Amino acid sequence: MKILIIGHGGREHALLWKLRADAPQATFYATRPNPGMAPHCIPVDLAPDDVDGLATWAEGEDITLTVVGPEVPLARGIADRFRKRGLPLFGPSAAAVRLESSKAFAKELMQRCGVPTADYRCFTRWPEAERFIREHGAPVVVKASGLAAGKGAVVCTTEEEALEAARTMLRDDAFGDAGREIVVESFMEGEELSVFGVTDGRHVIPLLPSQDHKAVGEGDTGPNTGGMGAYAPVPGVGPELLSTISEEIFLPILDAMERAATPFRGLLYAGLMLTSDGPKVVEFNGRFGDPETQVVLPLLDSPLLELMVSVARGGSIADAETSFSNRTALNTVLTSGGYPGEYERGHTVTIPEELRRDPDLLVFHAGTRKEGDQVVTSGGRVLSVVGLGDTLGEARERSLGAAEKVSFQGKTFRRDIGWRAAATEEAAAY
Repeated sequence: MKILIIGHGGREHALLWKLRADAPQATFYATRPNPGMAPHCIPVDLAPDDVDGLATWAEGEDITLTVVGPEVPLARGIADRFRKRGLPLFGPSAAAVRLESSKAFAKELMQRCGVPTADYRCFTRWPEAERFIREHGAPVVVKASGLAAGKGAVVCTTEEEALEAARTMLRDDAFGDAGREIVVESFMEGEELSVFGVTDGRHVIPLLPSQDHKAVGEGDTGPNTGGMGAYAPVPGVGPELLSTISEEIFLPILDAMERAATPFRGLLYAGLMLTSDGPKVVEFNGRFGDPETQVVLPLLDSPLLELMVSVARGGSIADAETSFSNRTALNTVLTSGGYPGEYERGHTVTIPEELRRDPDLLVFHAGTRKEGDQVVTSGGRVLSVVGLGDTLGEARERSLGAAEKVSFQGKTFRRDIGWRAAATEEAAAY
């Protein structure tokens, strides 16, 4: 079996780790793999968004399964190119992935099929957006409608903050094409939740829920990032709530997409807010999330590969089942100093050998590259340090302990990932 993984970040490293465990005899390939992935796969010197080049290469190599990590190749139609050539690929078509690539499209679809989400308005012109914000005030959330690498949503507690966010997107072109249309939506209060749903277009299998921490600062303060850490499972999120999410969120969206002749097959990510009125959608993504993948997959005991192959070949997962460990995983993301703003690259990364040998630790590379014999920083999010434990406290202690031992110039990280759940866990112990 030959498996191609498109992408080379922390999410893709975690996918490679899991799929190698599922199929140890398979041959793995990855596009320009990072130094953590490279020893375990054959490199393919093509960019992840070179959709035509990758389709031609995969056809020539007779690849059994292609798994797409990042959003840009999906939005550029890589699934369509592969399927046209009869190449099995796990990921949605360009038309289906509009659920992620256009927040305006996603909001309109949710409204049409009754999926709970925040009230909203869409704008392409600054004067209309300004008028609406001045009339409705704050708090609101201002979002770039297009793909913005996880940084296009701004929570605004004051009217001036909302005006500034909308102005920088629509008038100052801060996000380029991604911000040519914006969504201004009501602020929702509650706990955030990430749920991955593996789907064949009609049926969905939710994976273990997790919670991401997007704000750069401790206590969830400061600007949003691509994600500073995550943990799973989330206390209080059991089978009943997951069933509600499937019935009221995933399945209506899948049904609407199928009826529109744009079925969604692959991984549908629902970013949710657990409000007093029940779960509401914050956003949809058309692929595995980062940093949540790094905590969900280590807890998945059953094979992921079987589900992916069924979906990629156009089969049904109606009778498929999954099983998860009863342990907890917590991911602390190590970032370059200055992230999510400007940051330096090229600093030597040192990971002590003892961390590699610990069965309760996983270190996934993200923004790293090889420079001679050294591993150096190459991105804002450099490493994911995942601790496993029987409790959230144990997982957190292992993750933070390892995070302290990794070294590179400018290293920053949040020390409070899972802080709300940890407080609940500690209170329950007394």
